[in-house]
Amino acid sequence: MRTSRVLSILTAAALATGLTACSSDATGSSSATTDPAGAEAAAETSGAFPVTVPHAFGETTIEEKPERVATVAWANHEVPLALGIVPVGMSKVTWGDDDNDGVLPWAEEELAELGAETPVLFDETDSIPFEQVADTRPDVILAAYSGLTQEDYEQLSKIAPVIAYPDIPWGTSLDEMVEKDAAALGLADEGEQLNEELDAEVDAALDEFPALRDKKVLFTSFGGESNQSSIGFYTTKDPRAEFLADAGLGVPSVVEETSRDTSEFWVERSAEEPEAFEDVDLIVSYGSDDPAENEATLRSMQEDPLLGRIPAIRDGNVAFLGSGPLAAAANPSPLSIPWGIRDYFEILNGALEDTE
Repeated sequence: MRTSRVLSILTAAALATGLTACSSDATGSSSATTDPAGAEAAAETSGAFPVTVPHAFGETTIEEKPERVATVAWANHEVPLALGIVPVGMSKVTWGDDDNDGVLPWAEEELAELGAETPVLFDETDSIPFEQVADTRPDVILAAYSGLTQEDYEQLSKIAPVIAYPDIPWGTSLDEMVEKDAAALGLADEGEQLNEELDAEVDAALDEFPALRDKKVLFTSFGGESNQSSIGFYTTKDPRAEFLADAGLGVPSVVEETSRDTSEFWVERSAEEPEAFEDVDLIVSYGSDDPAENEATLRSMQEDPLLGRIPAIRDGNVAFLGSGPLAAAANPSPLSIPWGIRDYFEILNGALEDTE
């Protein structure tokens, strides 16, 4: 059960610190935490406060353990949830949602395990709803994985201390997101343990598909009406591409070279340079939930005089993720990995097997 994993993380972290937190205040139960066992364990393993977390806009000091936790942007709410803390408010999911309730299935399952209701959902379609965030009266706002602007950061900081991204907008790795957000909660050791468990789950899943190891993967987004004059792809500044590399898959030369020279998470390369993609073994792409549409897209690219010269396209080594929850899980997060990592690798592996 998910709750057992939460408790194992908290217990392991307590043992790792020699139970030194026994002298800290463990009498209060966070109003943002609805799981009694999780709340007690979290309190007993909390780090010392104040805590200072550096980020792209400077640093943020949190004077005392937050009791009300709000999160904005993609997946930051999964860090406190994975550690047994239920946010008072979090970003509403508007893509990849299977039932249009604004919460992805793995977060729904975690909330159910914790016996909690859905937090307030912030609709960030146009921008961050600052008044709605303020209405949740947070003690801290987690946004370690985000694209906050300076203005966003300043506006949110008027509400509560903010944890922004460490360096590049939307360029925070999964490990960094967990590390930064957990530190702000006074749960740095628990965050480290969580990262170790996620790494182990990824390793175990990849072991089931050894053919994927070292295969050079290009992550892109093809569609039926996509512009075939260029190929856009994620650089290793983006967690989608970085995650696959860290997991043990290879990085194509074009991604490696481009990533060295840019701070952008998405770039485009002219289709008139198909030789740049010669060493790409596998292409993974968002696409349609209709397999027939994806097949038509692939055929169209194979028939293109330029794109059809790229080996991975010519040979059909293209894995389409669709636009549902599994596609959303390709952007790695603390709860999506246990939920879907094996299925993700199975789809990638299938794209290779189908052409062998």
